[in-house]
Amino acid sequence: MLNFIRSLFGTATPAPAPHGLSFDHWPAAIYAIGDIHGCLTELRQLEQMIAADAADIAGEKWIIWLGDMVDRGPSSSAVLDRAMANPPPGFVRYCLMGNHEAMMLQFMQAPSPRSDWLTFGGMETLYSYGMSGSVFDKSGQRQLQAIIDSHIPADHLTFLDRLPLWIALPGIVFVHAGIRRGRPMAEQSERDLLWIRDEFFNAPDIDGVMVVHGHTPAAEPVVLPNRLCLDTGAFATGALTAARLQPGKAPHLLTTASDSPAASKP
Repeated sequence: MLNFIRSLFGTATPAPAPHGLSFDHWPAAIYAIGDIHGCLTELRQLEQMIAADAADIAGEKWIIWLGDMVDRGPSSSAVLDRAMANPPPGFVRYCLMGNHEAMMLQFMQAPSPRSDWLTFGGMETLYSYGMSGSVFDKSGQRQLQAIIDSHIPADHLTFLDRLPLWIALPGIVFVHAGIRRGRPMAEQSERDLLWIRDEFFNAPDIDGVMVVHGHTPAAEPVVLPNRLCLDTGAFATGALTAARLQPGKAPHLLTTASDSPAASKP
């Protein structure tokens, strides 16, 4: 993918993206954020809530976005701008690849009005870059590619292409969709990490690790002994959810929907 981007935009070749990131120690606290899906207003609100919650926590603090930053909501371009900018003061930020970022990159390689991505929220992403749906009616393949190339910044595509698929720390894994239990992280398939559902949900807890993920929306966070799902359908509900995670402590949930049961509960 990076060779394709370089051929279009003449960018220098960066180091290959790692399949995942593994750390042998925890920071003082980690705040994991579920699927943002272009919801910039909710993201700003949640970041303010996280900053207030973390004010009395000494030491290094991380924010991890669990993928699906783009599509469906109105502000995907601005969300990516924010992802690439400095994190909130006092935090280190990591962003993971989601299936919607993967579909967006695939579309950019060969734009087509018949792409599944467009019906999965891709049109809203193109709108956020100032494009109009009429380009698909009036443009041939080469014209469409030229319009997209002129509207979507090269650094956005490079950023997306370099996203890791997972982050692991002692006792916990952060990933977009889930994992295939019993398989080492380095041997997980990209498709499972981005798309898995039932095979992950129904598997016994044979790995002894907590998996923090998004991808499968629910009315409120799913908190189980072996997994924590933070996708609360922000683009449809206004509820963007985060969890504060610290070793030996139960997750503390924060959400932008003030009437949600998870608005601020341990």
